[in-house]
Amino acid sequence: MTYPAHPVGPGGQEPVDTVDLSEHTAEVVTWTTSTATPPGVREPNHVAVVEFDVDGEPVRAIGQATTGDLAIGDEVEPVYCAELRDPEAGIREPASQEWDGFRFRPVE
Repeated sequence: MTYPAHPVGPGGQEPVDTVDLSEHTAEVVTWTTSTATPPGVREPNHVAVVEFDVDGEPVRAIGQATTGDLAIGDEVEPVYCAELRDPEAGIREPASQEWDGFRFRPVE
């Protein structure tokens, strides 16, 4: 199992399936807060490394967190965000890439 998705699977094989991680919760492995963020990224920017358990397979991901009120071992869930950063603030043409994605929110 790989994340993010790749056109070639482990060992050069074709991928056989995809898993929607937004349907799973994860555990915070570590996290940090950046106060010196790139243009267009919120400040402060809370970032977490989380681990999903998908049918007994560990899958780690890194991404923004909705809050800095996190602790190692907390359970989080992915929540959709239409704009992870301001498309007008970067050097790329806004239409040249996608700006949406997921942030991790503590499960209450």
